[in-house]
Amino acid sequence: MSDTPFGFGLPPEEPEDGDEGKKKDQQSGGGQGPANPFGFGGLPGAGGFGGPGADNPLAAMFGSLNPNDLGAAFQQLGQMLSYEGGPVNWDMAKQIARQTVSQGAPDGTKDASVGPAERRAVEDAVRLADLWLDDATSLPSGSASAVAWSRAEWVEATLPAWQELVDPVAERVGAAMGDVLPEEMQAMAGPLIGMMRSMGGAMFGTQIGQAVGVLAGEVVGSTDIGLPLGPAGKAALLPANVEAFGKDLGVPQEEVRLYLALREAAHQRLFAHVPWLRSHLFGAVDGYARGIKVDTAKLEDVVGQFDPQNPEQLQDALQQGMFQPEDTPEQKAALARLETALALVEGWVDAVVHAAAKPRLSSADALRETLRRRRATGGPAEQTFATLIGLELRPRRLRDASRLWASLTDARGVDGRDGLWAHPDMLPTATDLDDPDGFVHREHMDFSELDKMLGEAAGGSQDKPDLHKRDESDSKGDDTE
Repeated sequence: MSDTPFGFGLPPEEPEDGDEGKKKDQQSGGGQGPANPFGFGGLPGAGGFGGPGADNPLAAMFGSLNPNDLGAAFQQLGQMLSYEGGPVNWDMAKQIARQTVSQGAPDGTKDASVGPAERRAVEDAVRLADLWLDDATSLPSGSASAVAWSRAEWVEATLPAWQELVDPVAERVGAAMGDVLPEEMQAMAGPLIGMMRSMGGAMFGTQIGQAVGVLAGEVVGSTDIGLPLGPAGKAALLPANVEAFGKDLGVPQEEVRLYLALREAAHQRLFAHVPWLRSHLFGAVDGYARGIKVDTAKLEDVVGQFDPQNPEQLQDALQQGMFQPEDTPEQKAALARLETALALVEGWVDAVVHAAAKPRLSSADALRETLRRRRATGGPAEQTFATLIGLELRPRRLRDASRLWASLTDARGVDGRDGLWAHPDMLPTATDLDDPDGFVHREHMDFSELDKMLGEAAGGSQDKPDLHKRDESDSKGDDTE
């Protein structure tokens, strides 16, 4: 992650007018390094406005800024402090994510618009993937369309989902930033609390924006982390990242693209035809996040030493992690529920895709193992989210879940396996992952039959009078005796 102090020294975007833009940028003093707080140029006293030791107070405060940059810096600072929205400044998050994307991925690849040939290749791969999956699962296609995204388009499409994931934790931090002040001070510190919450929103917005921007350089589709981040019904691949992913694997790009299309299309089928699954996953994330407690001692220390001229203190504290899970049975249950849900989703996709790809792709085994390891280790952006919200979105028991789904296929067939998604109570639990054979051969109640029985009981008006008559005769018999 960049050490940029939460959004104040943003990395410069590529000038739209090429070399001319770079010349203008050099002449205007732009392009400051990200270590400068507020993006204000040199350190105090470093020169500018008359050079070192100048009497001009702006020189001591802002270094070598020219008036145009100074105005832009104050405008940015004003926008941050005047923010009155939710716990995360998502406008800032979007801006920084886009700027992070514009700098290129760690491997040096730059973002670019997707061309017609790449779009057709993605559409063809998803179409073929859906045909292959028809033999491997009873769930029908969930991809109403196939799209090829640039990294910037991935950022735009997935930010609403990130907002749903991050806001619960950010709300707790926003409240904690006001609660750390003594009660007798809170009544008098309204403007200060408001400023701190604005700073907190900017801090979170910057960190989330940077993480999303970095993640945009790593992901290959819209479901890489096991959650549906994109719009429903859109199977999406990022051609630039697909190419980078397969670069050193020794596998033809067509096979890499097709295998990744199989995974994306399988996720889409699951989320489209298991209507409760999305809310179940996001609810599990929310339930875990709301059980996280803020380290108020660390936050009190940061607030007590807060220096407006040293705003990176807040970012440093956030990066070090201020969140600790509650050590309660409820929180442990929430974590187990979330980890199991992620493992079941990823394990099902892994098993189904392998069944579809193994007979058709010579590289299926190698690609499967590569993706398993990739999901197990995660990247720097996933580690950042773990720091920010105290949660790693990884299926820790992916291999166990995949073996269980494969065993279910052998024992009950494709329909019997996929039928377990009909109701959340029918799914395996964390304990079942420890004993897959016991789960596979256990009898499970058919909830559709139960619903049918309950419906018939509710609508069977002729049965109810008979029951009453029997009760009346029984009571008469009792009276006689």
